[in-house]
Formats: sequence, C-alpha cells, structure tokens
Amino acid sequence: MVNLPTNINEYVEPTFEDYFELLKPKVMRLVVFTAAIGLLAAPYSVHPVIALASLLCVAVGAGGAGAFNMWWDADIDSIMKRTCDRPIPSGRVTSQQTLILAIILSVFSIVFLGLFANVVAAGLLAFTIFFYLVIYSIWLKRRTPQNIVIGGAAGAFPPMIGWAIASGGMSFESTLMFLLIFIWTPPHFWTLALFMNQDYSRARVPMLTVTHGLMATRRHIFFYTILLSIVAVSVGISSLGGSIYLLVAVPLNIWFLAGSFRILLRNDEKAKADSFRVERKVFVFSIFYLFIHFGLIGVEAFLERAFLAV
Repeated sequence: MVNLPTNINEYVEPTFEDYFELLKPKVMRLVVFTAAIGLLAAPYSVHPVIALASLLCVAVGAGGAGAFNMWWDADIDSIMKRTCDRPIPSGRVTSQQTLILAIILSVFSIVFLGLFANVVAAGLLAFTIFFYLVIYSIWLKRRTPQNIVIGGAAGAFPPMIGWAIASGGMSFESTLMFLLIFIWTPPHFWTLALFMNQDYSRARVPMLTVTHGLMATRRHIFFYTILLSIVAVSVGISSLGGSIYLLVAVPLNIWFLAGSFRILLRNDEKAKADSFRVERKVFVFSIFYLFIHFGLIGVEAFLERAFLAV
C-alpha cells in the first residue's frame, strides 16, 4: 500500500458520493441481503427495531471494511483499468481521509451491534472486518493465487452474523449458508479474471489466471462449480430449504454447471475472438445465482413462519 499523489492541481472537498463509493455499495448490498436472510432463517423472533438497527450496523461494518480495502489497495487500483476511477486513485479522496472513515465506521458498527444484538454477532462482525483487511487484503491478495479461495471467507460471514443476531450463536444451518457463499466466490471471481487477466497481470496481483494460465483456471472453475452444486442441494434438503427452493435451485445449478463446462471446453483463441462472451455471461449469471439462492432461503423461512402462525 502506498499513498498516492493527487491527480488534480487544486484540492477539492470530497462529496458525499465520493465517500459513499469508498464503502463499496454493491458489495454492501450483498452483505446486508445475506445477513438479513440469515436473520430471517434463524428460528427465533427478533423485534423489528432491533433487527433493522442490527442490519444497519452490518451495513456500516461492511462499508468500513470496503473503505479499509480501498485504502490498502489504492496503488493497485490506480493501475487496473477496472478500478482506476475509484476515489483515491482519481484524487477525489485522500488515503488519510479513507483510513479515518474506515476506522470510525468499523468501530461504530461493532460497538453498536454489540449493544443492539449480542456479543457473538459483534464479535463475528469484528472478525469479518479483520479478516477482509488483514488476512485477505494485506496478507493473501498479493502473495498467493489462492487469495480468493481463502479470502472469500470474509464475504461468507454475513449470514452467520445475521443468524447470530437472532440466536446469539452459530449452527449447522448458518454454516451451510457460509459454505454457499464461500464455495461460490472462487468460480465467480475466476470467471471475472478470465476476461480481466491483463488488468491483474499489469498490477502484479497473483490471480490464478496470472500464475497458472487461463486453461488451468477454467478447470478450477468447473471443479468449484461442482462443489457449489453439492452445497446448494445440501441447503435444499436441510431445514433451510424445501420444495420451492429445490424446484428453482436445481435448474439454476444445472445451468451454472453447463456454463462452466462451456468455459472449460473453450480455448484462449476462441475466447479472445468473441471478447470472452461466454465468460462474461456466466459471470453475470453467477451474481444472480447467489441472490436467487438466498432469496429462496428467505421465501422458505417466511412460509415456515406463516405456517406456524396459522
């Protein structure tokens, strides 16, 4: 991590939009959604005010973690085409401002989640922020092609946090939701890396595509998609799932497997010739895949509560 010089001649006060972008709002959206599903799926009742306040703390914590990542990776972001317009590389926000924001948001979220919910949920949130900054961003990302495999755990904790908000602990079901995100993360990001490989190579980030080549990455994507399908079906036959979940999830996983198999069969020349059309389609699908699966878990939980209330 380095402090980057500003790209503008005169200092301009950052706008609210600049600060908000530091929080990685797209990632925050997924974090809050999966945490909310974890909270809903837990067989415990939580007062709506407590639930909303706790989820707000999770959102703030996710924003703090995102700001920490923006602060540390500013030098990489300035090199990569996909990230060079972020607030720090573009000179709209300084590294110091970002670090201060990250610390304030992180401390606020952990303390107030402990007050609103319980110590277990707050501890999990604190560990998630620590894991994302120290284990993934600082330690793994620039050192090993397994960065996204191990580091993916940071994005998999939110449903466990949601479950802990309601229950005060962890369970087999919350671990299944963790695994669903954890196993989904590698094929999702490796598919992105297939068509963004030059960016990672230029920034010297040892993604699997850079260290082992595109063909090896294709094989890893297919293998992890098989594992993901097993986990997804396991969720369906657990207390989290049900007939509605399986009715939708099974075809989704067949499609994902078919898409990853198509990626496996493609060579570099064919992929470059059509600008990685198949890889881009599978990448976009993988985003909807995760939202739909957690949405189905939420539907099953809602129907279960409605049935018990009758």
